Amino acid sequence: MSSKRLLWKFFFTFLVIILFSLSATVYFSSTILRYNYINEKKSDLNERAYLILDQVASHLETNKTSNLDSICQNIGRKSNTRITVIKIDGIILADSDEDPKLMDNHSDRPEFKEALTNNFGSSIRYSYTLNKEFLYVAIPVKFRGQIQAVLRISVPLTFIEQSVADIQKNMIIIALVIALIVALISLIISRQISRPLDDMQKGVEHFAAGEFNFRLAIPKSVEMAKLAGALNHMAEQVDGKIKTVIEQRNEQLAVLESMVEGVLALDQDERIININKAGARILNLDAKSVLGSSIQEIVRNTELQVLIEKTIRESAPVEGEIILRNKVDHFLQVHGTVLNNASGDLMGAVIVLNDVTRLRRLENVRRDFVANVSHEIKTPLTSIKGFAETLLDGGLDDQNNARKFIDIIAKQSNRLNAIIEDLLILAQLEQEGERAQIDFIDTVIFEVVDAAIQICLPKSKEKNISVKIDCPKKLEFKINPDLLEQALVNLIDNAIKYSDRGSSINVRVEERTDDIMINVTDYGVGIEKKHLPRLFERFYRVDKARSRDLGGTGLGLSIVKHIAQVHRGRVQVESTPGKGSSFRIYLPR
Repeated sequence: MSSKRLLWKFFFTFLVIILFSLSATVYFSSTILRYNYINEKKSDLNERAYLILDQVASHLETNKTSNLDSICQNIGRKSNTRITVIKIDGIILADSDEDPKLMDNHSDRPEFKEALTNNFGSSIRYSYTLNKEFLYVAIPVKFRGQIQAVLRISVPLTFIEQSVADIQKNMIIIALVIALIVALISLIISRQISRPLDDMQKGVEHFAAGEFNFRLAIPKSVEMAKLAGALNHMAEQVDGKIKTVIEQRNEQLAVLESMVEGVLALDQDERIININKAGARILNLDAKSVLGSSIQEIVRNTELQVLIEKTIRESAPVEGEIILRNKVDHFLQVHGTVLNNASGDLMGAVIVLNDVTRLRRLENVRRDFVANVSHEIKTPLTSIKGFAETLLDGGLDDQNNARKFIDIIAKQSNRLNAIIEDLLILAQLEQEGERAQIDFIDTVIFEVVDAAIQICLPKSKEKNISVKIDCPKKLEFKINPDLLEQALVNLIDNAIKYSDRGSSINVRVEERTDDIMINVTDYGVGIEKKHLPRLFERFYRVDKARSRDLGGTGLGLSIVKHIAQVHRGRVQVESTPGKGSSFRIYLPR
């Protein structure tokens, strides 16, 4: 459906009204003018008729009808009128324009009948005798108190019609001029009315494009000024509300994206409405590409699908735990709740995924740690209790066995004390590492390495093992010297324990671009490859029987790893069974 501009609607409406009004005015004015002209002519003809009435009556009374024809012709020629004398039976006695003998009986003429009845008659009709339209006026001719004839005077209407046509033509010209002037005025008025509306339309287009800072000019007319003011006020309010909504949305998105928990919003058909970064990361998805996709298509996990379906079906909160099986299993706590719109109608469900994989692993580590600690402490305690009970049951009387039993109790007590000390060291390292309370100072690395070797020197001499050092003597590095010394003592002590008599151990320090590397290499029994990933776990032993025989607590390498971590470094091991092992500590600058 086509639409026109309001300007042209106003203009054409005004133009039609003007043309209609002027046309009606011209028409009715012409009609009234013609009517007045005819009435005036009737009066004029009536006066003329009465002027010659007496003369016609005297001729009729004296029966001088032969002279009537010449009288009518003479008077008619002078007055430019047609004069006709008609007997009461309709026979023509005289006529100024035609031969009476050739004329028809006029008894049926309306002006003739009306004159006999009302003493005056008139009509406008076409004359077939002269082939013209005439105005006829008739009056009775009386003498001796009786109507003896009818005197009729007529004039053609050609003059009247021509006069009316001339006046009508002038009126039409004037009307067209007036119409043109009024049309220009109406165009100006229409433009004045439509221009503010056009400006408002452009302003509304700015508003629709989001340019709410744009303001409409205030027109001069009161109505348009109120409308423009209302639109400006509306734009200001909408701008404020949109900014509020955007701020709230950004805050919600910021909260949603900063959450560690994964959040999925699904509709009733289980299609993804929204997903945050954590949810995409947990489920290994692309957050943008999965929008609108069905959860069954992109996540192949029956347990999760059942929980989602149950949440939507029961319209109640649902909790559960699932396992996402991939290269590494992930344990997820799932919380599902219904998603309603502003009217309270069900839209779908919100699923919150909490990755508890680390907690589960820590729980497993804790259980293993508790079991290992219990086992490690129980072994010396059992020995201490057993030999103590033996001594109480009479073993003190046997001096040789009593001393042997006491030596065993002392040895197991020392072992128990070593385990507790190592556990305390680990606890302290973890606590101080988390609180960043460890002091780091610039230290000559050679001095720390040499001090560690000196501490282990008695054990190395006992097995005739030489410990060689390869380190720049002036190399300084920001470290905690006591902790690094402890780590090196643990590594060198382990190397001595698992090396053969007469072998050697190398301690090499290498300065690199981003860090330093401390490498402790032995040529002992070595470690099988399957044990290497777990070698730095608490209480993990490659050969448990031999480790206990050698007096190890199972915590030395774990302490080394934690010392490297508090220095923001790392520890690494390479080993070949029968050829020896190489432990490396990397400390970043």
